[in-house]
Amino acid sequence: MIQTVDFFTPIVDDPYTFGQIAAANALSDVYAMGGEPKVALNIVGFPNCLDPEILGEILKGGADKVQEAGAVLVGGHSIQDNEPKYGLCVSGFVHPDHMYKNYGCRPGDVLVLTKPIGCGVVNTAVKAGMASEKAIEETQKVMASLNKNAKEASLAYQIHACTDVTGFGLLGHCVEMATASEVSFELRASDVSYIEEAVQYAKMGLIPAGAYKNREHYENIVHFENVEEVYEDLLYDPQTSGGLLFSISQDDVEGFLKELKEKKMDTKVSVIGRVIPKQEQCIRILP
Repeated sequence: MIQTVDFFTPIVDDPYTFGQIAAANALSDVYAMGGEPKVALNIVGFPNCLDPEILGEILKGGADKVQEAGAVLVGGHSIQDNEPKYGLCVSGFVHPDHMYKNYGCRPGDVLVLTKPIGCGVVNTAVKAGMASEKAIEETQKVMASLNKNAKEASLAYQIHACTDVTGFGLLGHCVEMATASEVSFELRASDVSYIEEAVQYAKMGLIPAGAYKNREHYENIVHFENVEEVYEDLLYDPQTSGGLLFSISQDDVEGFLKELKEKKMDTKVSVIGRVIPKQEQCIRILP
C-alpha cells in the first residue's frame, strides 16, 4: 500500500482549476512509485467569508481528477481557515517487486522528463500581471495533467529509479536521485523542455523566491558549464504538480518514448541527460 497526503493554498484564480491542480499534485506521489491510486479523501480549509459555491467548484475540480485517475473519492474533512487550502490524502497499491524508488540509477541510464518546467516562473509573472493568456493556459494544463499515462507507459520497461518533480525544482530532485544512487548526472540545459514563455519571463527577472532558495541549497554540488543564467534559474524553479523523472536503461529508451507518444501525452516529454559514474560534482549541466 502507498499512502500520501498533499495540500496547498490557491496558485490560480479559478477555483475549479485550483481543485484539479491540487488533486493532480497529490495523486502524483502514487504514480511516482509505480502505483495505482484507489481511494482519496479531501482535505479542506476554507474561510467563512467566501461564497460556499467557490468551495463547491474546488471540490468538483478535485473530484473530476480523482475520477480521471480511476480512484474513488470517499469523503474527507474540512475546517474553517482564514485562507483556502485544498488537497487529498490518497491510498494506492503497487506490487512490491515493481515499486519505483527514487534511487537505483545506474551509469549508462538515460534521464527522461515527462512535463516541461517553468510553472513557478509563469505563476510569478501572473502575480505581476505580466503573463499572457497563452502562457497561463499552457501552465495550468501542465499542472493539472495527471502523471497516469507516463506511469502506465513505463511499466513494460527497465525503470531503475523515478521521482516526481515538485518544489525542489528539477535540479533539487536530480540531486536527490543521484546522491541516493551514488552516481552523478550529466544534463543538457537545451534538451530540457520549458513552458513556452517561461524563458522570456525568466529573462525579465520574474523568478520565484523558491528558486533562489533551491540554488542556495544545492549550488555547491551542481556545476554549470557555460550555461546562460536564465536556464540556471529555470532548472532551480520550484514546480507544482511537475512531471515524472525516470532513470531508464539505454536499451529501453526508444521503446519508452514511442509508448509515450502513443499515449498522446498532454505535455512535452524530453530526454534531458544521462547517468554517469560518481564525480566530484553531483550534477553537471552543459549548454
